[in-house]
Amino acid sequence: MSTLYLATNNDHKVRELSAMFAREELPIEVKSAAAIGGMPEVEETESTFVGNATLKVMALADRLSEGEYALADDSGIEVIALDGAPGIYSARFAGEDASDTANLEKLIALISGVPKENRGAQFACSLVLVDHQGNRTQFSDICRGHLIPESVGENGFGYDPAFIPEGYDSTFGELDWTVKSRISHRAKALQQLVSWMRENLPD
Repeated sequence: MSTLYLATNNDHKVRELSAMFAREELPIEVKSAAAIGGMPEVEETESTFVGNATLKVMALADRLSEGEYALADDSGIEVIALDGAPGIYSARFAGEDASDTANLEKLIALISGVPKENRGAQFACSLVLVDHQGNRTQFSDICRGHLIPESVGENGFGYDPAFIPEGYDSTFGELDWTVKSRISHRAKALQQLVSWMRENLPD
């Protein structure tokens, strides 16, 4: 069985990915960066999601042994009326140590006067996988939709309560997790990862 280390100390992400691999019957064990010495501090200096995910995953690359992989993700929301902002700054839109609430409130304030037809937005996610030899593979996807100038729903986190995905009338903050786990940017990028694992992991 192979081992996949996530470039995070977030146990929730470990459980989420472990459950996905178990459902897909993939022979891989998921662990957090804590299992190989912890996640180093990484300054996200790149201008793209894939660039910053690469910085994070390469911080673990030299700790891997044969049959081991590391995976990092970077994601955020891009708003057309704001020329793609907040983008890579999504997690710190209202300041370096801003809360999800503060970030959401700033975004709502900025788009509150924008007509609905101009409130198009998309969530974007990039995953970068590296093996013990330093070979990298990336998986990226998006979820298009539009913003509303209010916070609706208690599910999800971040900008979810103000984002309505294409084809739906409810925000990510209202939609059930089973729906979001199929249509979100991260879910679709993870499905690409699963497909890659099926083709490339040893039996």
